[in-house]
Amino acid sequence: MQIENPRLIEALSQLDQLTNWEQRPRGEMRVGLEPILDLSARLGDPHRAFRSIHVAGTKGKSSTSALLEAGLRHAGISVGRYASPHVEHISERVSLNGQPVEEAVLAEALVLGLDALKAARAEGTAAEAATWFDILTAAGFLIFRDAGVQWAVIETGLGGRLDSTNIVDSDVSIITNIGLEHTEILGKTRAAIAFEKAGIIKPRSTVVTPLDADDEAGAVVAKRAAEIDARLIRPDFSGASTIAGRNIAIAGTALDVLGELGVKAREGKVVGGWLIDADAERESQLPGRLERFIVPVAGRGVAVALDGAHVPFNLEAVLDDLSGMEGFVGPGIAVVAIAADKDAAGLLEVMGRYGVSPIFTSVSNRFRSPAELQTLAGQIGLASEVIDDPQAAYEKALEQAAASGAWVILTGSLYLVGLLRERVISEAAKS
Repeated sequence: MQIENPRLIEALSQLDQLTNWEQRPRGEMRVGLEPILDLSARLGDPHRAFRSIHVAGTKGKSSTSALLEAGLRHAGISVGRYASPHVEHISERVSLNGQPVEEAVLAEALVLGLDALKAARAEGTAAEAATWFDILTAAGFLIFRDAGVQWAVIETGLGGRLDSTNIVDSDVSIITNIGLEHTEILGKTRAAIAFEKAGIIKPRSTVVTPLDADDEAGAVVAKRAAEIDARLIRPDFSGASTIAGRNIAIAGTALDVLGELGVKAREGKVVGGWLIDADAERESQLPGRLERFIVPVAGRGVAVALDGAHVPFNLEAVLDDLSGMEGFVGPGIAVVAIAADKDAAGLLEVMGRYGVSPIFTSVSNRFRSPAELQTLAGQIGLASEVIDDPQAAYEKALEQAAASGAWVILTGSLYLVGLLRERVISEAAKS
């Protein structure tokens, strides 16, 4: 989606000269909180101006955060949400009361962040090493402070313990789940990754997680909570048979905790999970998360799903949910791009079990080559194709689906979804 504000274009141009680990190989990534702490201090510590819920996890962070935002907004509470990555427009990362921040507002906050960076470089302080994500995070917190938000829902970017967002003193933290991801940074086991994500839990606060105590990752989270006198609460998943249902249970439990803390909705009613009603569910739908469309091709409607699932357990949950939805019965065709730090073999194994044939493509040099993915697919007997251009790959998937009666999914990466989403929406509108 095109950016129109000239000042934002210029600010992003300067921002893009900084290290952006979302777009680069992460093997040599070094992370720490010193740059963001210095940067924030230079801006008046805006993260201290609001209360917060901090959300980490391998998958489900954004959807859970959006549900929390909708629930708080329905309570009459001024709320901000900070998320990553964006799918089509950078303003998706900072929302105020359910709406993406205006380009002009984001531009001004980024300029202030960049000015603070320049001052740090001149003085040789820690913020001189601030990254793309550090500046954006500081800008988001500035926007929340200046808008007077009462509560902010903050989604981690990578991990948790050393993530730029972890300067917030959250009342409630959420760890949605733990899977193998970013293993070159976070660790090679679920326990090691859980240690990083559990770093967002604050002393004497509350952490909400569905992870069981006898799970290797859950044990790490429980240990950390006990060490710092934090209360651990597990949501009730009984009756939650879908991804959406589980996200609702997690978000609802977190809102119940706010109610216990004395947070009030309009007219004095205590905040709680009751705030997540059908309207909140609808309003919290995010781009690239189990979106479904019907695209007309050669006289028939092809069911197309968009989901940026990039870990095996999440892709399995997505395909399982889709299998019970109209238009997604039988074999499917996937347009797939997978980042180099993801479990490609695990993702392909899931596709094989669900009868999904992949067409491999790529979006940047941080991704596995389509040829490498095809080799992996061949090793497990999964037939596949390689089409380097994502647009052409999508066209081929539609043609094959129209001819065979299959359905299509764009998956493996939110960046891939972002490249193709506008086209899918445009074509679906013709049906």
